[in-house]
Amino acid sequence: MKIAVTSASGKLGEAIIKQLIKEIGKENVIGIARTPSKAAHLGVEIREGDYNNREHFNNALQGVDAVLLVSGMDEPQKRIQQHRNVIEAAKQNNVKKIVYTSIIGDETGTAFSPIVQSNRQTEKDIQASGLVWAIGRNGIYIEPDLEYIDTYIKEGGISNCAGDGKCGYTSRPELGYAYAQILVNEKLSGEVYNLAGEAITQSELADFINQAYQTNLTYTSVSVEDYKKERVAALGDFIGTVIAGIYEGIQKGANNVKSDFTRVAGRAHQDPLEMIQNFKTEKA
Repeated sequence: MKIAVTSASGKLGEAIIKQLIKEIGKENVIGIARTPSKAAHLGVEIREGDYNNREHFNNALQGVDAVLLVSGMDEPQKRIQQHRNVIEAAKQNNVKKIVYTSIIGDETGTAFSPIVQSNRQTEKDIQASGLVWAIGRNGIYIEPDLEYIDTYIKEGGISNCAGDGKCGYTSRPELGYAYAQILVNEKLSGEVYNLAGEAITQSELADFINQAYQTNLTYTSVSVEDYKKERVAALGDFIGTVIAGIYEGIQKGANNVKSDFTRVAGRAHQDPLEMIQNFKTEKA
């Protein structure tokens, strides 16, 4: 069984490939990357694949039994066609199964909603493809908060517009494990799976970080408007607005959903403290 993973040079793609190697051996795993040299370190066959180039995927998916489509990072209106290039190439190559990494979130009401909407359209395209399919909806990665810890320490805490909303954080290694199971298990097909961990508040996140890093962070809630202004000033209009929209969604409860992770993975999701400690150990 040959399984291909797109965006192999990205962090999620890499995590999925590493787990697949453990499951089926590196000789059965193919990475697809826009710049193949950036994924060469993974030790598997790497094929060229730019989401904007249908012909790349006509070639990259030859001889492939299943493909994992990692959601693209382009603007929402562009991603739908980019994803369709992969879906159509999978059909042309008689790929047996396609799995898509979607996202948990509100389809309306926040600045993040246009991205969620584009993901939902790709979900519909995959479901209508005629291929065997499975869709994972990812929770919010915990890694960006941990990569930002020096700034949190400098500022004395975490500040955003999530308020008391709960978020089912996950990590790339946990998602890598879950998607590997979806790809190799024929029974995990024809469903949409929420892939997230225990839902926690921002105050609880700060407490868990304090336990792992011996810090003294506190959480401060600010308005959506103020947080958006601050993020846009720091990150630019597009990314800043998206980040503000994510935390607005958390405030509204969009990321406090029933998780299917245990059913998919065959084990419980790591708890927040465990994910944080594992990240700290890997970075040490």
